[in-house]
Amino acid sequence: MGTAGGCEDSAGVGAGARPVWSRDFALFFVARAVARLGDTMLPVALAAGLLQHGYGAGAVGLAMAATSVAFAGLVVFGGVIADRFSTRKLMIGADLVRLGTQSLAAALFYCGHVVLWEICVIGFVNGVAGAVFQPGVASTVPRLASDIQGANGAIRIAESAAQLGGPALAGLLVGFASAGGVFAAHAATYAVSALCLLLLRLAPLVPGGGVPEHGGGTFRADLVEGWREFRARTWLWAVIVVWCVYMIAVWGPSVPLVATEVVQQHGPRAYGLINSALGAGTVVGGFLALRLRPRRMLRAGAVSLFVFAGFPATVGADLSVPVMAAGAAVAGAGMSFWGVMWATSVQTQVPPDVLNRIHAYDVAGSLAMMPVGQALAGPAASALGADQVLLVAGAISFAIPIALLSIPAVRDLIRADNPG
Repeated sequence: MGTAGGCEDSAGVGAGARPVWSRDFALFFVARAVARLGDTMLPVALAAGLLQHGYGAGAVGLAMAATSVAFAGLVVFGGVIADRFSTRKLMIGADLVRLGTQSLAAALFYCGHVVLWEICVIGFVNGVAGAVFQPGVASTVPRLASDIQGANGAIRIAESAAQLGGPALAGLLVGFASAGGVFAAHAATYAVSALCLLLLRLAPLVPGGGVPEHGGGTFRADLVEGWREFRARTWLWAVIVVWCVYMIAVWGPSVPLVATEVVQQHGPRAYGLINSALGAGTVVGGFLALRLRPRRMLRAGAVSLFVFAGFPATVGADLSVPVMAAGAAVAGAGMSFWGVMWATSVQTQVPPDVLNRIHAYDVAGSLAMMPVGQALAGPAASALGADQVLLVAGAISFAIPIALLSIPAVRDLIRADNPG
């Protein structure tokens, strides 16, 4: 086991030792933190803006769904594009597109010309841009730092902290300015992200290499190759299969049911406290991931998932607000630690020339079942009661890491980088 500063060996990409905190990593760190800050402001802006202009909760959900549907449906194709072209240029282009769309949304809200289909189209375009942007994130981290786990831990801390502050900042902007002001601020975050990425100097994917050459293959062939590489790694697709169950039975129903149960029983302030505790826990998990360097990363990450049961179970059992907040904090820490272990495993175990496509399949598979779980939450709560559904989700939370640990390819996977 090593320390957070260990950087003697790379994961097989780039040349020379690149410690975590370099000029280029700092730029990427800022880009990710600022972008996450903006993304967490968006739901507040949409809800406040659409409700103010006479639309209901269904319209808010539709506007959000337009982005998520486009992202989930196209991210796999974004992975192919990212492996064919310069990921940095694609990410900058995606940020500039979203700078334009969010600036347009800000103008519409400022002018009072708010038409739902136009907001949905803007959201759809944002989802397409996100699908082009996201695959490049996975392959960028190994090109910035040889201590990939440390880099992922630092980014997770930044994103978690931004996620804590984003909704609060959006609320202030709505109060002192308007929903249009939040959209303008969101657009500005994409401008900052694009500028940081423009200033990056990335090491090549392979020694002496540049952008992978795919000129001899068709788009379809690259897509098929990515799927073949994905299926060839049992540890990879097995985790995604288990994660689909997790999204349907745990995360998908937990998020809306925790919100409704806590708000109805204890008020919105209690829900805000519990949500903040969850976010604070993810920051703690990121710090733990900076320090702990397990040889079998997925095994350690799976063990950390056992504590996630504290999030739905304490609410389902109608325990006190401080206990629910503590359960949420512990759950956030476990989930964050798993996230770093998983991201680092993917980035170090997968060859660089297919990493963007593999990451795209990972993202698509991880997100595909979340809307299903959310859609089933209401009928399940009506049939069994929301508290019972949350208790069942807590019980399944224990089954998820047990399932992961029962798969030899997952529990026995040895890290590919040198922890120091």
